[in-house]
Amino acid sequence: MSPVYRPILFLAVCVAGALVWAPAKADQASAGNQAVAIVVHDGTNVDDVSLDQLRRIFLAEQQFWPDRSRITLLVRAPGAYEREFVLERIYRMTENQFRKYWIAKMFRAEVPSGPRIVFSNNMAVELVTAIPGSITFMNASEIGDTVKVVRVDGLLPGDDGYPLR
Repeated sequence: MSPVYRPILFLAVCVAGALVWAPAKADQASAGNQAVAIVVHDGTNVDDVSLDQLRRIFLAEQQFWPDRSRITLLVRAPGAYEREFVLERIYRMTENQFRKYWIAKMFRAEVPSGPRIVFSNNMAVELVTAIPGSITFMNASEIGDTVKVVRVDGLLPGDDGYPLR
């Protein structure tokens, strides 16, 4: 390649990188302003949970709903904004602590399996509607009519004072 074209190529690569990076950062920033909703299978007989109870559920300290059906945790894959939010606000753990926590729980046979990993909000919706007793979290702006949103401390994601914002 001619030395004359190297600066042009470098500039083109920088511009392309900026165009790819900027929308990703904008999506992450807009996600940061959204509430995270707690969603359960529509057959689950739960309409409201406290933030403390939600933490016990996601830590698998509570593994059954009041009707004795097993709770199935659906958790977003690493890198998703919702996962980072839930790790910080509900689990109160880093990603590394979260992984070690679940490895230890499974090693001690305290749970039959770890959380099921979902790779998108669409996948979370599909699984939470298909798996009885399941619970997940997702960006509240992406919730449709097909899922059951649970109140947290008596509040829904659009309410003032909602704790998962």
